[in-house]
Amino acid sequence: MSERKFTVLDLLDLDLKGHDSLNLCCIAGRRGLSRELSIADVNRPGLALSGFYESFVYARVQLFGRGEFAYLKKLHDEDRSDSLERFFSYQIPCCIFTRSLMPNETFLSIAEATGTPVLQTDLDSTEFSIRFVRAFSNIFAPKKILHGVLVEVYGIGILLIGDSGVGKSETALELVERGHRLVADDTVEVRCVNGNTIMGQGPNKLISHHMEIRGLGIIDVSQLYGVRAIREQKEIQLVVKLETWDQKKVYDRLGMENHTADLLGVKIRYIEIPVKPGRNLPIIIEAAAMNERLKSLGHYSAKEFNQNVLKWIESGEAQAAYYGNEDVY
Repeated sequence: MSERKFTVLDLLDLDLKGHDSLNLCCIAGRRGLSRELSIADVNRPGLALSGFYESFVYARVQLFGRGEFAYLKKLHDEDRSDSLERFFSYQIPCCIFTRSLMPNETFLSIAEATGTPVLQTDLDSTEFSIRFVRAFSNIFAPKKILHGVLVEVYGIGILLIGDSGVGKSETALELVERGHRLVADDTVEVRCVNGNTIMGQGPNKLISHHMEIRGLGIIDVSQLYGVRAIREQKEIQLVVKLETWDQKKVYDRLGMENHTADLLGVKIRYIEIPVKPGRNLPIIIEAAAMNERLKSLGHYSAKEFNQNVLKWIESGEAQAAYYGNEDVY
């Protein structure tokens, strides 16, 4: 797990919107809001409440749905507060009641006495569990900061890298002008989600959609081109390195080689594009994005071209063209 300390108070303060929102509020145990959450999962404590504590994962968030709520009512009716006292003797991070269920006074008083936060949400148990795990996967995902520009071209997230001054921002600006979207300029925060997906975004949401154009200064892409020109985050599916043209270097001309870049342990398709006057980089990057989409559909242009050439050679037409009756000098 990440070394970062994440508390119950941080959980309440999460700025999640729409279908990611957890809709949490604290109804008891505010003294324990500094308790740490270290496991990105929830536990349904029905067995523990009934007295079975073997393999009780008390370090997880304890989630109370309608089933657990009904059992708490049964314990309250039978005046079995000892079961609750044993339950709260464990160092539980917090208890969360779904569907806006309100626990009884006995439960709340023991939670207050032990300093265990009790939270409430209007979501049902299944939906809350999905959102909770998704939020924690993002919070504790391995991450790093890279120097580059992240754009979305035809639905493909492309990370532009290269030496300073090679033209990454100018190329991204031209792509935005052509109807594509900017995610982050200059610095990109990449995160490994679910162990196999690399997500990229600006490390600071307030300035991630600003660009530095040499000779022009800082521009606000969202103000100049509107909200259609920006995106908060995007999966990185292609890494493009822009480098100054080197006459001595042999560049891939057929696309048969499959190069990859390692980002947080995940292999991402990688290509190098030499930069020199007269090359239209935005169009080349657009073609690379469309080619990447074709590959995801199982169409490999370079391999198909190679197979067609081999078929042409085997058909004899190539030999006839080479060994024609009329030799032209």
